[in-house]
Amino acid sequence: MPDTSLVDPLAGLPSSTHLLSALPVPVVLLDAEERFRFANPAAELFLGISAASLRQMQLTDLLPEDSRLPALVRQVRSADAPVSDHDLTLQSPRLYRDGVSARGATLPEMPGAVLLTLQDGSTAQKLDRQLNFRGAARGASAMAAMLAHEVKNPLSGIRGAAQLLEQAASEGDRELCLLIQDEVDRIRDLVERMDMFSERPIVQEAVNIHEVLDHVRRVASTGFASHIRIVEEYDPSLPPVWGNRDQLVQILLNLIKNAAEAVDPLKGEIVLSTAYRHGVRLAVPGSLERVHLPLEVSVRDNGPGIDEQVRASLFEPFVTTKRGGQGLGLALVAKLVADHGALIACDSRPGRTAFRLSLAMPPASSAPPVRARLRQPA
Repeated sequence: MPDTSLVDPLAGLPSSTHLLSALPVPVVLLDAEERFRFANPAAELFLGISAASLRQMQLTDLLPEDSRLPALVRQVRSADAPVSDHDLTLQSPRLYRDGVSARGATLPEMPGAVLLTLQDGSTAQKLDRQLNFRGAARGASAMAAMLAHEVKNPLSGIRGAAQLLEQAASEGDRELCLLIQDEVDRIRDLVERMDMFSERPIVQEAVNIHEVLDHVRRVASTGFASHIRIVEEYDPSLPPVWGNRDQLVQILLNLIKNAAEAVDPLKGEIVLSTAYRHGVRLAVPGSLERVHLPLEVSVRDNGPGIDEQVRASLFEPFVTTKRGGQGLGLALVAKLVADHGALIACDSRPGRTAFRLSLAMPPASSAPPVRARLRQPA
């Protein structure tokens, strides 16, 4: 009789494979030698490896033996009882996931086997951070309104008075009048930059995100990122996103400019990618409906990474690691993303920093569904 366990690693349990395959939670089964015997579709997506490939691997082929997940598996076997661990980082050349929760349990029908369930706990963390970003954006908006009202009008009067004084001033005093005008202009420019944060309604429509990405790539390649290799990894079947084209251009230009400034001028690389993710549904402030954000746009670079202490407040106004920077670029990105009812998240480690933007699809009533198409090569 053939060994059916090679076909169904949980043979003997009623419809076990079908039940586990239907679960939205990643589930894998390891045998006594820590070989992968089963992985459901959610686990394939989570690990980025097909079930067929996983069945040719051991757990230590995927993760170092001294990492916390293999240690959890060993603890499950020794205790012969369920064991859970949280906030795990799964890191190897083939995989990177942080904020992972794992639970392992033994199977009496398969001595030495361990059934693992994995869960991406970073989703909740992203939502918490997004709420903080929204709060920071609202605070910046209130500051912008105050500055525009209380500062811009007096600045015009100060500059006009300095111009009048300059006409009758001596040579030495004229230099002081010009200094006053230059400083007033500098303050006015800063106030006008802050005015970008003011609350204004945006007009949203179905937008071909690949056309937006092609536009910002051409702008970057002919300007601030002309010396950097830009790689495009797009899903050509991606539908349109629901957004404002000009603001999406501004968001992506800011992210690409930050990436260009972070990477090595000679070996730097920026990867622009799109993908369809099942995503999350969340309630957007001011709306009773829950929004689905399945369309992901990613800007990834191979720079040195962002310090963990800075990462927590990365999208707040006036937070910057750049010499001479004003810390408004990412704060503006957070504000524009919040206006779209979207999510932005940053994953960073040395050699790899990725900003992932999760966007909504157009409402069913907005327009007939149209597939976004990539620009055909000339």
